[in-house]
Amino acid sequence: MAALVAGCATTETLNVAPQAAPEKFAAIVVDASNGRTLYQAYSTAPRYPASLTKMMTLYLTFEAVQQGRLSKTTLIPVSENARSQPPSKLGFKRGEQIELEAAIRALATKSANDVAVAVGEYLGGSEEGFARQMTSKARQLGMTSTVFRNASGLPDPQQRTTARDMAVLGMALRKHFPQNYYYFSATDFNFRGKRIRGHNDLLGRVNGVDGIKTGYIRASGFNIVTSVNADGRKLVIVVMGGDTARKRNAQVEEMIVRYMPQAAGGSLASSLFTPAPAATALATSLPAPATPGMPMPVDTTVQQGDAPVPMDDIQ
Repeated sequence: MAALVAGCATTETLNVAPQAAPEKFAAIVVDASNGRTLYQAYSTAPRYPASLTKMMTLYLTFEAVQQGRLSKTTLIPVSENARSQPPSKLGFKRGEQIELEAAIRALATKSANDVAVAVGEYLGGSEEGFARQMTSKARQLGMTSTVFRNASGLPDPQQRTTARDMAVLGMALRKHFPQNYYYFSATDFNFRGKRIRGHNDLLGRVNGVDGIKTGYIRASGFNIVTSVNADGRKLVIVVMGGDTARKRNAQVEEMIVRYMPQAAGGSLASSLFTPAPAATALATSLPAPATPGMPMPVDTTVQQGDAPVPMDDIQ
């Protein structure tokens, strides 16, 4: 198993403390075959989602297609508000449109903020209306601590989530839209004759990684939700608050090496986050994170298999 991830040796403890600011860091590792929580640190502490937000934008987009409200050829108008969003973006001229198929690829791969706003305005009537739909859907899925304020993940002090909720969303996307999950595996796409590369450097480099989404704003640090599928074993890993993308990715790689041998075989869990057996706390401890402006419960220990997220199913 040590050969699973090149350049990442198995260790007895996860050395997360030197690699992430404790007020931003959070993580969870879930066995996607049976829903067991294999590892967590601050998994219910409030965090800024950054572009992980676009996972929900895509969830509602896939749902609209499934319900026949959109098709992959639907043309999405790009408003002046959408055009004005800061990078990462595709860049549009006034009055342009984008076909939904290209919009999905731009969201999943490029994490384009202008496209996220355009899709949100189209589906919600306004980005604010779409954000309310996003939050409502989060509650339906069991994301108990997430509030969305925009479709892109750009900075908003009231937009928040948890590592646990992002794991729920990552698993819900695969469970409900398996036919669309390949979008999250793409490393690039072509748009108007140009090849546009994505931001997820784990794809194509780490054995078994098949998605799903990265994110960054200054307030959040470097975030990622990762799906791993190798040798019949499946993990969903969330790491939030990395100091750099490279350090965040190294944490994910270490978690893959450590926890993939503990994962059970089988298909994707129909019941998510079922109780895990008690286990001894890892030797590594982190100081209690500060959460200014977000008065929510905060984990104060880093444990393996402790306090699994209670969720029987996804509605």
